[in-house]
Amino acid sequence: MFKKVLIADDLGSINQGVTTVLNALGINNIEQVQYCDDAVLKIKRAVLDNVPFDLVITDLSFVIDHRAQKLTSGDALAKFINNNYPELKVIVYSVEDRLQRVRTLIKTDQVNAYVCKGRRGLIEIEKAITAVYLNQLFVSPQVAQALSKKSNLDIDDYDITLAKQLSHGKDQKGISAYLVANNITPSSVSSIEKHLTKLRIHFKADNATHLVSIMKDLGLI
Repeated sequence: MFKKVLIADDLGSINQGVTTVLNALGINNIEQVQYCDDAVLKIKRAVLDNVPFDLVITDLSFVIDHRAQKLTSGDALAKFINNNYPELKVIVYSVEDRLQRVRTLIKTDQVNAYVCKGRRGLIEIEKAITAVYLNQLFVSPQVAQALSKKSNLDIDDYDITLAKQLSHGKDQKGISAYLVANNITPSSVSSIEKHLTKLRIHFKADNATHLVSIMKDLGLI
């Protein structure tokens, strides 16, 4: 079983609950942080001291306060770990259940488990820890569709970006300006129109408003 675990969550009650689960599994070398930047510092320090962490359990949302932070979300922390310490296992423990976000964390940022907070959260955290230790992927049942290879998730991050901008009330020219400002390509109005048409056909949406509604209901945006 894992020997050294880092918990990153800004709610002490959540940290305590996860700690209890870890203790029950025989894991007693546990450190806790309430900021992602502190998690990074502890991970780096542990590596330098030749006593690295085996596992990081992190929330996604961290309340912004008076303290300036470089990494403000669990997504950013997961990406940092994947880019710099890919051997370090990561479990996300969050109330977030949007499928696209879950899929990105698993497929792109290579997190090893995604557990939804809730009534069964601590039960599933225990299952996730055991599964990840055995090099198995674990995902809470309510977001398991994020791993589906079929239909609704057969779209890419560019499509999601377009839909999000639509949901913010932008027309195609406005979306184009947003893409240009953020160095996202293709950014031409004609390309945006083609992709949005593809999405409307894919989701059988009558118009842009209907498309946004469908994708929100599916947890994609």
